[in-house]
Amino acid sequence: MSQRIYLAIDLGAESGRVVAGLWNGRTIRLEEIHRFPNGPVYLGDSLRWDVVRLWAEIQNGLALAAKKYGQGIVSVGADTWGVDYVLLDRRDEMLGQPYAYRDARTNGMMEKAFKKVPRAEIFAQTGLQFMQFNTLFQLLAAKERTPELLEAADCLLFTPDFIHWALCGSRAAEFTIASTSQCLHPLTRNWATSLLKKFGLPARMFPKVVPPGTRLGALRPGVAERTGLRKVTVVAPPAHDTASAVAGVPTANTGKPNWAYLSSGTWSLMGVEVKQASLSARTRELNLTNEGGLDGTYRLLKNIMGLWLVQQCKRAFDACGRKYEYGQLAQMAAKAPPLRSLVNPDDSRFLNPPDMPKAIQDFCRETKQPVPKTEGELVRCAYESLALEYREVLGWLEELTGNRIEVIHIVGGGSKSGILNQFAADACQRPVVTGPVEATAMGNLLVQVRASGELSTLAEMREVIRKSSEVATCRPGKPAAWEDASARFAALRARPF
Repeated sequence: MSQRIYLAIDLGAESGRVVAGLWNGRTIRLEEIHRFPNGPVYLGDSLRWDVVRLWAEIQNGLALAAKKYGQGIVSVGADTWGVDYVLLDRRDEMLGQPYAYRDARTNGMMEKAFKKVPRAEIFAQTGLQFMQFNTLFQLLAAKERTPELLEAADCLLFTPDFIHWALCGSRAAEFTIASTSQCLHPLTRNWATSLLKKFGLPARMFPKVVPPGTRLGALRPGVAERTGLRKVTVVAPPAHDTASAVAGVPTANTGKPNWAYLSSGTWSLMGVEVKQASLSARTRELNLTNEGGLDGTYRLLKNIMGLWLVQQCKRAFDACGRKYEYGQLAQMAAKAPPLRSLVNPDDSRFLNPPDMPKAIQDFCRETKQPVPKTEGELVRCAYESLALEYREVLGWLEELTGNRIEVIHIVGGGSKSGILNQFAADACQRPVVTGPVEATAMGNLLVQVRASGELSTLAEMREVIRKSSEVATCRPGKPAAWEDASARFAALRARPF
């Protein structure tokens, strides 16, 4: 067959890009067409996304793809982070500048919500991990601060859904991104309207939920003309980037319960692929989440703070004139004393501190541990603490599923971190298979390939990924030191935060 081209729009918290997938009927090869910076912007005292600039960059990337591949392009679809949204009125005018999930307006909103609807009832109707930036709590903050915008809203679109609207005019919520909101019922797989009503939130603004792989429509004529793309269809991939990444895991064990995934980046999302949401009291107690996956699956997982800790340390070092590449920081961490100082990555102080190194040092000081001082000590503290949380979550996943997990697949940008991957293998005492780095883009693109009729099953998609990418394996070692550190870490996690 002749080569066919599919385009993925992949937005992350630090950068966005347009990626071409070159499909030959057996393997897929990725080519980055356009990369551009992203990041929240302070507007007054609030933290926002500049979605208009992002849309301009996306169109630039599409135009570059059109120049290079022309009539060979079949479809395009977008994936992004979860929870954040854009409001449109009845005339499709954007209402306000969208908030970024780390904005402080949701501070204290969970506690206010629990006074109106008990925590257990919210979990039963949504199955989601409680995090203050979930869409539900963002909307409650909006109801408190800017009720006039909610009153004027005719449609709520999550970030990738907004991009699809900009591309083709669709007003739809793709299932996997909708499932990050804490507004979707995990059994009906539709909006939790009774819960929304109890909170006084307008259910009318929530659009139809569609499964990944849905063909949303042709490009708007203006978009086609500006970019040079012709006869290109917009297809909803798993629009939550983690859902695309999980679809892109190169496991040969699809449908079996003996493997776990860890999508490693700004966030670490560790979980298992299950057929039904887990709504037990124990799942709620452990604060795990049920997010939608491909083919009606659920991703039973834990959101962990992730490489944000290291990224923000690097940012602080850069600001002080100590500029290092991530590889240099990893080398410094490797030379630092092992398992000396640990933090709880999920402590709320680490969500968006003005000075991450100071936040880590304060935590260690408060818990009477040696205070890390050098760049290497700080970064090693972050890496080892993440690995120990992976160990803890692994145990929870085995408990909830009743199955032993034999292997952990680490995908995404964090899979390039050799030191963290080895720490994960050592802490969890499981082999860790790393790669592909491009799991999210691969998952996005191969769902589009499948939507065009060229693949049938998730297992077939993952076979393509195994043929198209390189992986490596980290073998576990040094169990005794990590056993001792695990007990110390558990004591830190038991502290209120």
